[in-house]
Amino acid sequence: MPSAPAGARALMVQGTGTDVGKSLLVAGLGRAFSRRGLKVRPFKPQNMSNNAAVTVDGGEIGLAQALQAHACGVAPSVDLNPVLLKPQAESGSQVVVQGRVVGSATARDYYTLKPTLMPRVLESFARLGAEADLVLVEGAGSPAEVNLREGDIANMGFATAAGVPVLLVVDIDKGGAIATLVGTCALLTEDESALLTGYVINKFRGDVSLFDEALTVIGGRTGLDCFGIVPWYPEAHRLPAEDAMGLAPSDARSRPDRGRAIKIAVPRLSRIANFDDLDPLRAEPDVTLEIVLHGNPLPADADIVLLPGSKATLADLALLRSEGWDIDILAHARRGGLVVGLCAGYQMLGRSVADTEGTEGRAGTVPGLGLLDVETELGGDKQLVAVSGVELATGTAVTGYEMHIGRTRGPGLERPMLRLGRRADGAVSDAGNVMGCYVHGLFAADGFRAAFLDRIAGGRVAQTAYEAGVEAALDGLASHLEASLDLDRLLHSARPPQITGR
Repeated sequence: MPSAPAGARALMVQGTGTDVGKSLLVAGLGRAFSRRGLKVRPFKPQNMSNNAAVTVDGGEIGLAQALQAHACGVAPSVDLNPVLLKPQAESGSQVVVQGRVVGSATARDYYTLKPTLMPRVLESFARLGAEADLVLVEGAGSPAEVNLREGDIANMGFATAAGVPVLLVVDIDKGGAIATLVGTCALLTEDESALLTGYVINKFRGDVSLFDEALTVIGGRTGLDCFGIVPWYPEAHRLPAEDAMGLAPSDARSRPDRGRAIKIAVPRLSRIANFDDLDPLRAEPDVTLEIVLHGNPLPADADIVLLPGSKATLADLALLRSEGWDIDILAHARRGGLVVGLCAGYQMLGRSVADTEGTEGRAGTVPGLGLLDVETELGGDKQLVAVSGVELATGTAVTGYEMHIGRTRGPGLERPMLRLGRRADGAVSDAGNVMGCYVHGLFAADGFRAAFLDRIAGGRVAQTAYEAGVEAALDGLASHLEASLDLDRLLHSARPPQITGR
């Protein structure tokens, strides 16, 4: 079994449930300890998300681990998230191991597969430990899900195999914090309980002193100490979200009175992927970005309809039609409205999409929306690459990454949207109001985003420094945690792993 060097320490952050704030806590702690001069690496043994990022070594990992790497000042690598599950239609999830697709599995199939993945997980963990002073490990879901305990690689299964101490995090904003924390501890085995080092109360609103009595009760029931109570961090919305459940139907922020904001409508696809593409647009003060939920028409007053990425292109094309969104999109295009497709959204805009091998679900060929004169066939190796170039209509620089399976052909490619080095990418309709490409992350480029929106409302759109805003939010999060947590005690609770592999 691989072993971490004695100098590296590790601490695992597990939650009493999903969406308790584990990812942001690891990012904030990574930034805070990095500012102290430590070499910090984030690590998540198993993640489930269709929001992924391309790594410098040509693989893919969960977006949250890429953000955490950025917070720690290191480039993202496949070892940060050795097992990534990407939910697909009907066929369960695509399984990505150390950055590479190894196949697809139903939930039941994966239940039998996951114990075989532990050696790869520990291998990645040991490599990170060899280059770090501190490894911050993030769990998934809750360790109290006893029905999933056998073969677990995401929570206590990993912690016991790697000999890593565990910090529990509870989200008080959801209610029932005391019960979920005490109940979680009660469901752990004796060996698992021995790994617990303390807990953190997260997302607290109001007077922290009102929780004093609860701390006494929790300590008496669990024997655990509290490392601190973290108040609600309002700037968290500036950081990319990993879970599609966090997509709000509309952007309700207050805006300056600058006339009608540019409205961007995004249909909520069932397997929406890489939806962090939307974040830079949402951050613009003169943009309203509306996520249109099932059962609702696309707004007729939208300036732009944006089709995002999807992990199940054929299934989400069927969804567009079942919701009547295809009719709304075609009507919008006929009125001269702008339609933009990214990755799978680009594929949907073509004449047809074929998945003859059942790469993303049930095999078949379906007609696309017919707004671009291209056809796509899914299959083959996944394209995973960072790119840079220019958007041809404005001549502005773009950067981003490609993450897709399939190849697009057709006459429409003679009017590309982008020039990426020596090659073209994407297509633009003859009228110029329908366009699509394979590049994710386009709108993070401040110059391109400003030029793109200026076409819709010349001179009205303020340019937001998006990447600078993310950096400021990470620094703010680190300072927020420094003020509310005992970081010295947390660091002291981390210890060198003892990898047994059991």
